[in-house]
Amino acid sequence: MSNEIIFIIQTLIGLFFTLIAFKLGKVWIYAFIASCVILANIFVNKQITLLGLNATGGNVVYGAIFLATDLLSEHYGKKEARKGVFIGFFVSLFYLSMTQMILLFKKNSDDWGASEAMDIIFATSPSIVFASLIAYLISQLNDIWLFHFIKSKTNEKFLWLRNNLSTYSSQLFDSIIFSFLAFYLFPLFFNTEQLPFQVIIQIVITTYLLKLIVAAIDTPFIYLSKKI
Repeated sequence: MSNEIIFIIQTLIGLFFTLIAFKLGKVWIYAFIASCVILANIFVNKQITLLGLNATGGNVVYGAIFLATDLLSEHYGKKEARKGVFIGFFVSLFYLSMTQMILLFKKNSDDWGASEAMDIIFATSPSIVFASLIAYLISQLNDIWLFHFIKSKTNEKFLWLRNNLSTYSSQLFDSIIFSFLAFYLFPLFFNTEQLPFQVIIQIVITTYLLKLIVAAIDTPFIYLSKKI
């Protein structure tokens, strides 16, 4: 099975579970966002190729967070959507703190290889950590603001418009902010590798294209939320 087919199947599964969480209630959406944040931090470590482009494995679950916040915005309001964003931010901070602490423990002779696996999965650079947190917070809050701005300007019509425009613009912000901070600005402060500007632009374009695919597929799901 090709990576592209797996990507589509994974996207549909992720969006389907987002809808199930919505059906079960607001608290379930919060829990779903928290789960996606944790999975995105783990999946991002796997490098894959999609449509001939280099990518990471975290695009789908990260994209599902935007549908979750749009569902909160549409059905519960701006305040609850912002709460979901801050819950995700808190969980991400906790995850990053605990994973870095577990790496400090010295393994004993009974360790069966889990220590080395954790070193690979949980080890991350400060540049990527801080860039991901900042990009997440800014892009998600922008998504909520623009969603409600369009909703008010269109008299609550054109659900597809506010869902897509808010997500497309916010995903662009996320890609630009993360890539610029992680690979260009923060390496100056943390003495890590700084990528050439041309490479950063390529990363922005490829990650954004994949996020656009997820965002486009999620449109029918927000309409389904009106029916269940």
